[in-house]
Amino acid sequence: MVHRGLLMRKIQVSGVDPAFHRDIELISGLFFPKIKVSIEPHQAEATVHFTVQEGERVGVRVTLTDPERDQTWHATHEDALYREGVPSQRRKQVKRAVNHALLQVLEKATGVRQPWGILTGVRPTKLLHGMLLEDVPLVEAKRVLERDYSLMPYKIDLLEEIIRRQKIALPDLYTLDQAVSLYIGIPFCPTKCAYCTFPAYAIRGKNGSVEEFLAGLHEEIEAVGAWLDRHNLPVTTIYFGGGTPTSITAEQLEELFIRMKAAIPSYDGVRELTVEAGRPDTLDKEKLDLLKRWKVDRISINPQSFEEDTLKLIGRHHTVEETLGKYRLAREMGLHNINMDLIIGLPNEGLDTFRQSLAVMEELRPESLTVHTLSFKRGSHMTRNPDKYRVADGEEIGRMVQEAREWTQSMGYVPYYLYRQKNILGNQENVGYAFPGEESLYNIIIMEERQSIIGLGCGAVSKIISPGTGRINRWPNPKEPQAYIDTYREQTEKKLAAFDEAYGVGTRGRV
Repeated sequence: MVHRGLLMRKIQVSGVDPAFHRDIELISGLFFPKIKVSIEPHQAEATVHFTVQEGERVGVRVTLTDPERDQTWHATHEDALYREGVPSQRRKQVKRAVNHALLQVLEKATGVRQPWGILTGVRPTKLLHGMLLEDVPLVEAKRVLERDYSLMPYKIDLLEEIIRRQKIALPDLYTLDQAVSLYIGIPFCPTKCAYCTFPAYAIRGKNGSVEEFLAGLHEEIEAVGAWLDRHNLPVTTIYFGGGTPTSITAEQLEELFIRMKAAIPSYDGVRELTVEAGRPDTLDKEKLDLLKRWKVDRISINPQSFEEDTLKLIGRHHTVEETLGKYRLAREMGLHNINMDLIIGLPNEGLDTFRQSLAVMEELRPESLTVHTLSFKRGSHMTRNPDKYRVADGEEIGRMVQEAREWTQSMGYVPYYLYRQKNILGNQENVGYAFPGEESLYNIIIMEERQSIIGLGCGAVSKIISPGTGRINRWPNPKEPQAYIDTYREQTEKKLAAFDEAYGVGTRGRV
């Protein structure tokens, strides 16, 4: 029975190490967004008390009390044997047992099952990859996901299918650290969507001159190209994102391609070139012809929704017919691999609306379809004004996610990458589906973090992955165009110095 009256913004926690409080907040936040842990009982709507017993095994008992309604729930969890002599492992098992017990008691109190169990991270696929890299048999790895992390079986099956597909699309996925990929951030859009927190500025706005920004980006491309040449490092994929890269003019976009080809030493060997053209109101025949001439492998034309009222509400200043028209034009002009995005849980949309969107997709049959679940991202207009936007409840969101899975299977699509976000509706996920052989290699690389990605332009985040160690260092470029214009030379120099440090003195011509 769902306890619909239960509402928690603060919980008082006792009986465990305060170092566990952050994990307790994350698990509790799956049920009660923005919940905080307090050590003061008078400030809390509920109390959570843990009793932890440690010996050959760790046992946890937890009691959740709602004093206002005089209701109490209990749960227990016992974890596997400790590995002797490994204190960090012992502590990790205690924390995991606490998380398990907390998850169980919250599920009892709310009647809500969490499909991803105690996992709160962005990349569950990395967990499965990690076990396989340690030669854990797949059957045992799946058992660990269910036993140690409480994943529901159908989510484990989804992870298995994605891992299998990734290894087909990128057979050398585990050895890609001897190459890099490039991300080019173009921070301009016609308008900013209500749910968006990407660096995206109205192209007619006053956030720095487009030409000045592009001049800085040209210099950054040349500097990165010279660095790649010195280190004899090939480039696997190049991805133009943003913002919407096709917001700039055809002449400006072509100049970027010319600069890239001249600067990147292995440009002709790049496996995949992607350009996001997500806003159909930025496309025309001239730009589509340009993308075709430059042999762009993959573009995105993203409807997000096929409901006119929804598009207006979320700030996308284009029509459904414009989306359909630009998609057909791209097909006519010979663009082959087209991705389209749908967002589950947009305001005022439910299962019936989503089914209508899938019916349109069935007619279009894009090579790939990315199904996002709406996330209330910090800083977005939607998050700052939640009362303006009515969204579906977690149960209906779950049904839409499952319907997407079943529909894609029936249409011949396969899931090939997955990631999760904070405050994602229904604690669900975002999944990229594609026809076999049409998967985005860049999307796999960025999600599984098996290769360095050099970010160029506004808001681009470089992921510096030290070869052989897997150690990751993030290096963000400025998000705001004027800040980028003012600092790009200094930032580029520091960033490439960080890459030098990560790659060190070694073989293959590296300095």
